[in-house]
Amino acid sequence: MKKKSSEKKRHVVAWLNKAEWDQVREYLYSKDSGLQRNALHRISAWKARYANSTPVAMDCTADLVRCQVLDRSEKLDSHDLVLLYGAALVRFTNLITERQQGKIARSLRRLAGNLNIPEWIVNLRHDVTHRKLPTLKLCRKGCEVVLEWLQQEYWSRQLGGGSTADWEARSDGEDEEMGMKLQEDELIARQKEREAYKNARELLISYEKEQYDACGGQHEEKEKSTWPDPLADMSWILGEIKNFSVEFGELLIEVLLEDGFLIPTAQQLSSLGCDSSDDDWFCPTEPKLPPTFLRFWLPLLKTLNSPSFIHLFLEKLFAELKLLSSEKSNHRMYYTSAWISEVMLCNSNKKDYHFETKAQKKARLKDRIFANRMQLRWQQLLSACLEAPCAGTLHLLNLVLEDMEHPLPLETQQRLLQLCSIYTRTEHSQPHTEQEQWPIYTLESLHEKLQRSKRNSISSLAEPQKKWTGEENKWSDAEVQKAKLLRGSLWQVCIDKVLWKNYPLGKVPGQSDEPSCLMVDNYSTMIVSDEPVAMESSTPQNVSGLSASARTADGLLWSHSDLSKLKTGLQLF
Repeated sequence: MKKKSSEKKRHVVAWLNKAEWDQVREYLYSKDSGLQRNALHRISAWKARYANSTPVAMDCTADLVRCQVLDRSEKLDSHDLVLLYGAALVRFTNLITERQQGKIARSLRRLAGNLNIPEWIVNLRHDVTHRKLPTLKLCRKGCEVVLEWLQQEYWSRQLGGGSTADWEARSDGEDEEMGMKLQEDELIARQKEREAYKNARELLISYEKEQYDACGGQHEEKEKSTWPDPLADMSWILGEIKNFSVEFGELLIEVLLEDGFLIPTAQQLSSLGCDSSDDDWFCPTEPKLPPTFLRFWLPLLKTLNSPSFIHLFLEKLFAELKLLSSEKSNHRMYYTSAWISEVMLCNSNKKDYHFETKAQKKARLKDRIFANRMQLRWQQLLSACLEAPCAGTLHLLNLVLEDMEHPLPLETQQRLLQLCSIYTRTEHSQPHTEQEQWPIYTLESLHEKLQRSKRNSISSLAEPQKKWTGEENKWSDAEVQKAKLLRGSLWQVCIDKVLWKNYPLGKVPGQSDEPSCLMVDNYSTMIVSDEPVAMESSTPQNVSGLSASARTADGLLWSHSDLSKLKTGLQLF
């Protein structure tokens, strides 16, 4: 029996002996491109002998080393190299985890985790396959990490007497047994998740019923001061929900963000007396929760209040908002943004609050989810806000920037807000002087700036100055000044309504296309060399010192001395 067992473990290999194997392994992991090419040629010969039975790890190693050789050759640009590295990393991740898959598909991250493959390698593979291509630097780093993993899990293990890695040498029976066990674990986990989801919905529905019963279903007739305090009557349901959130906090938030809970239906809003036409709270660009609807959920949210819950709650809200930005669901988008705004306002540290009385502070905190300021993950919130553009993004971004523990420079904040305003097509209100200093990014903003300038100029028009061609016209101060300067000249200010956009620069209405139209009637020619002047003795001031007698009513007439002075000021280049 032992002999048969030992014969069964024997494998036919493609290399000549152990020395050839060691040499190829050493060449593959050297930094010399020539040696690496030699190793790749040997592996190509082995693959020809193996046919379709080439070890997966050997094939992946060759692909990754080939990427490094081509990278060092500097014959490919960065984009081609990213595609090359990406294809090799995708093949590695898929081929190595393929044997771990059973009849039921399992998460690639879980399979990679079982094999000690870093999770960011799986994320890199996901980006190459489904998202924007990663940077070349990240691809090179991924290649180095994967080659190191192959060195430890495959190449080094061959030196110990021919033993192969666990993920490759495992028998079919062991694979099937492990696969069955993993399938059972997954089925149990899914069943537990389904039951937890069902319990979460039942608890939240019970809370809603208790709230409606406590208020007699007449929310629209109740004032804020008469809103009942449900903590005493609903302590049992609030306690159950809090206990449930200890183990299934993330699932509870996901259920809360479903329609009918924190995202109200039209029927729920109607029963609570919330009218979307009420300008006091409904504003798409500055989302705000209806006061009655907020007070409806305050007891539950105050019970669940904790730093971990608030962090997770904001993370889920921004993730939902990012999905909604592509689906264009205005109703869900509005209330998701409104809940984010409410949480940020609870954490606000405005200077106005520093001088309020105890009674004012108590009244303000009465309708707040939490009272004490928390240290939020500001950079994460800022990135999440910018990745979820919607009508209320400008408002949310402003809240984040104002409340940051270490605020960004004021100029950076203004640029972020302006870019966000352009992207979301919402107006960012700032002082007039600052608006004029902002650069123009779109035709709409240019048009708005022109209209604003026109309104300002109309308000500052001067009184009629004079009659021009038989009509009274209103002139601005600048135009009047121009007219005075041009008095007695051949030039004059144009008052005709001319569409100048139809004329190229240098052309006026009525001008002929013939070049001869630019020539004057009487002129004479003179060669520059006829009047030699010493260039060294010339100064720029000589040019400006033209005789005053040269100006006449018909224009400018130049004498020979004037021309000499002009020539001295010429600089040939």
